[in-house]
Amino acid sequence: MTDTDFLEGQIILLDKPLDWTSFQAVNKLKYKLKSEFNLPKKFKIGHAGTLDPRATGLLIVCTGKFTKIIPEIQDAPKEYHAEIKIGVQTESYDTEKPEIFPQDISGITENHITETLAKFIGEIDQKPPVFSAIKIDGNRAYDLARKGKEVEMKSRKITINYIENIEIDLPFVRFTVGCSKGTYIRSLAHDIGQELGVGAYLTNLRRTKIGEYSIENASSEYLENDYSFQNFKK
Repeated sequence: MTDTDFLEGQIILLDKPLDWTSFQAVNKLKYKLKSEFNLPKKFKIGHAGTLDPRATGLLIVCTGKFTKIIPEIQDAPKEYHAEIKIGVQTESYDTEKPEIFPQDISGITENHITETLAKFIGEIDQKPPVFSAIKIDGNRAYDLARKGKEVEMKSRKITINYIENIEIDLPFVRFTVGCSKGTYIRSLAHDIGQELGVGAYLTNLRRTKIGEYSIENASSEYLENDYSFQNFKK
């Protein structure tokens, strides 16, 4: 690969590690590319859809002229493998915050769970988590929430295309979910818990697909210090 290849445009599929922000992953990649190739200071690079720090999986990065197609990729449907824990909640709807409001789940059956999951398939109204990057009056919602300020999140229309591969090992429930742009799986976990009447939060999340792109073709090697892009394949 040469500097011209990256300036003309490449699509790089990252397997984002746990606890990395999408911003950190792109910055690390940008640093490596600029170090290895003679790229200009204002070299264009960006990701096509944020992935939460507590999630792993597919993060698509575009370089050069391919940054123009980022909105197109962002609009594509997504697929995730998710694990939720029922009978308890967290303020962040995931593992960032400690568990609260424990509930007895002895009356929850497998049929009850599968029937509840089915209710969420289709177009639904969803409120994003308070601990999210959505801007409210110019401020990130998570910044306001972490300062203890009350944040009102507005619901929006999203689509759950399918929920399949359901595995129930109480208090944990695992499944594959296909959804539209703008869906928060953390909010889905929370809403499932509310529908069950015992609460729930997201314990594990891995993004596996964005449109035609799959985690099977992604790598975390690009973020390693000893990886050379001379071996990179388009």
